[in-house]
Amino acid sequence: MEQIEKVTKRKRSGYTLVLTSGRKLFVSEDVFVRYRLLKGKELEETLIKEIEETSALDQGYQLALNYLSYQLRSEKEIRKYLLEKEIPSFMIGPVIEKLREIRLVDDQVYAESYVRTMIRTSDKGPAVVMQQLRKKGIEEQTSAEALLLYTNDSQQENATALAKKLEKRYRQKSHQEKLNKMKQGLMLKGFKQEIIQAALASISVEKDSQQEAELLEQLGDKLWERNVRLDLPKRKQKVIRSLFQKGFDYELIQQFIEKKELEHEG
Repeated sequence: MEQIEKVTKRKRSGYTLVLTSGRKLFVSEDVFVRYRLLKGKELEETLIKEIEETSALDQGYQLALNYLSYQLRSEKEIRKYLLEKEIPSFMIGPVIEKLREIRLVDDQVYAESYVRTMIRTSDKGPAVVMQQLRKKGIEEQTSAEALLLYTNDSQQENATALAKKLEKRYRQKSHQEKLNKMKQGLMLKGFKQEIIQAALASISVEKDSQQEAELLEQLGDKLWERNVRLDLPKRKQKVIRSLFQKGFDYELIQQFIEKKELEHEG
């Protein structure tokens, strides 16, 4: 049998109870009132355990409500948060169940809201959104249903907007390398092939022959100087291979090499 020896109001909320053995109990306002935990009250061990469990449930619930006040969360996120806040693992299930009862935890609602937000605010395609939902603990079936909101029209719109950004980013690349990098960028963002092809077609990524020649000349000159220590055959081979890997047409490369050979002979 224990007895409450001291009751102290905590700064934020709730009370600290000091028992005759020196043991401390941290209880919420609600638990304090419900069990009438006044100084001098005697507590049996079974009641102390009940108070501890009720307090943990109440604390976990309040922490979860605060966590949810900023934005929707998945069940996995809430469980992780409560563990980090040192809520006993055996009490987290009851907290989640209490939140479910008032529909504050619903992974289907969360997934749908998340997909809508990604469509509106990000450049990510369905495959990447699916991966992110999986990391947040959303079941695959739930994620798949939510992703039905990401229509082909929305995918096309977002993929096209991203393609335009990528075209500007890689404007100093050869036409072929630019196309390859744009396709790769769109794939990494989670768009499927047919959406990628349609996005590239919609912005008409056409080859500018004059620009292509200028870019080859600039890069070719750098490569030619970089390999100046090599004998002429090896120098030519090295430059040709590098330019070809950069996506330039072989015929254009040959014209450049012939020009360099004439300069070398002169």
